[in-house]
Amino acid sequence: MSQNKNAIAYVRGPETRGLDLPYEEKFSAFSQAIADAKSKKADIVISAPWVIGDTYEEIIESLSRLAGAGIALHVAQR
Repeated sequence: MSQNKNAIAYVRGPETRGLDLPYEEKFSAFSQAIADAKSKKADIVISAPWVIGDTYEEIIESLSRLAGAGIALHVAQR
């Protein structure tokens, strides 16, 4: 991330983790974070990969949405 780049932290609580819901419902807050990041020309920062998906398919969908919006993703150091 460049020094002058804005960042938006995305945090996903445990309430939807592991639930069998449609992607749009399960990750509606992530979709909103992508929209916010795009409008603010910001990157998105997450704490761990599971934040953007419980399954391979969900993670790929999240990464595809980020790429489509031109948003960079950063995973914070532990």
